[in-house]
Amino acid sequence: MVAMLKIRNLDAGYGNLRVLKNISLHVKTGEIVAMIGANGAGKTTLLHTIAGLIRPMRGEVMFLDQVNSRIPVGRIVASGCALVPEGRQVFAPMSVEENLLLGGFILQKERGRAAVLRELEHQYELFPILRERWRQLAGTLSGGEQQMLAMGRALMSRPRLVMMDEPSTGLAPLIVRDIFQLIGRLRAEGNTVLLIEQNAKAALKIADRGYVLEVGKVILQGAAADLLANADVQRAYLGREKIA
Repeated sequence: MVAMLKIRNLDAGYGNLRVLKNISLHVKTGEIVAMIGANGAGKTTLLHTIAGLIRPMRGEVMFLDQVNSRIPVGRIVASGCALVPEGRQVFAPMSVEENLLLGGFILQKERGRAAVLRELEHQYELFPILRERWRQLAGTLSGGEQQMLAMGRALMSRPRLVMMDEPSTGLAPLIVRDIFQLIGRLRAEGNTVLLIEQNAKAALKIADRGYVLEVGKVILQGAAADLLANADVQRAYLGREKIA
């Protein structure tokens, strides 16, 4: 499989603070790749750098053979890279459907209103609860419903790479199970997924490969099954977690 995302010798951070240190990794077309690590390891910084929200200090991020640091965020989204942010960040005063339609802004610009409405219907098929709640204000949804809305909003741009930042945070175990089943379905529908998760066991169980990030550096990488069986990973990240 061809690498959709390639990161080489990446340093990135905020101001003079270097958070990511010489990161190199890749994500192949059709894969689910999990990135695990403790709070403060740099996982969110990595996603923000891929999305173009942070510019690299050194190294490069290449998505579909384009260097992301040379193009604006809107063009990165238009090229097929979407982010489901940590904490969901839905537009609370707006309805469910208004949130979804905002996610389809670039699709409408490129392919017209009819394409957006078709994609909206697809998201309602993928997340039936959102169809039931279409008029409801996003801020009044449950945490699980807001997470589904954040995922649906990102998917409205018809991305090829979906990046998810801690989608299980703060959710009940049954909802976590549903979210991970949906992530698996995304891959079945042709999406590639880069998944950032503290629920390492659940993430590695659905992933093809994984990376372990510690203090801004990749310290381990390999097949997800191998990382699940790794004694150091079990001790550091899997000991108190439950399979979703």
